[in-house]
Amino acid sequence: MSENRVEVLTGAAVLAVAVGFFVWAGQGHGLSAGTTSYPLKASFRSVEGVSLGTDVRMAGVKIGAVSDIALNPKTFFADTTVTVREGIEIPEDSQIIVASEGLLGGAFIEILPGGSLDNLGPGDEIVDTQGAISTLGLLMKFAGGGDSKPSSTSGSESGE
Repeated sequence: MSENRVEVLTGAAVLAVAVGFFVWAGQGHGLSAGTTSYPLKASFRSVEGVSLGTDVRMAGVKIGAVSDIALNPKTFFADTTVTVREGIEIPEDSQIIVASEGLLGGAFIEILPGGSLDNLGPGDEIVDTQGAISTLGLLMKFAGGGDSKPSSTSGSESGE
C-alpha cells in the first residue's frame, strides 16, 4: 500500500514540474495570459531565420513576437504578422527589419521608430521593410565567388 502512495506522489510531482515548465515556456514567448498585445502587419522579401515566436525588439528590448508568416502568392513576399505589447506606441513611418545577432547569431525582428506624430493601430501595416540579408551571400561576394560579371582575365589583355 505504501508503494502506491509513493508512486502517486512521484507522479504528482512530475506533473507539477511539467505544468510549471509549460507556464515558464509560455511566458518566454509572450503567451502568458496577463499581457495584452495588438497585431501589426509587414511584408518582407525574405524572412530567412525568422519563425513563429521570434522576438520583436525596439532599441534591443523585446516588445513582442512574430505570430504569423505566410507566403503571398501574388507578390511572392512573406506576409508577416507581429504582436506588440499594449501600451507601446509605434509611429506610422517606422521601419521594420529582419536583423541578426551577429555573423552566427539568430535572427529577430527590429522596429526602428520614425518621427511621425501619428501612431499605428491594431492591424495596420508597416510599409517600410527590409528583409534578411544572407550572410553566406555576403561572404561569397567578399571572397569573389558572388561576382555577377564574367571575369576579364582571359589572356586577351596580355597582347597575344
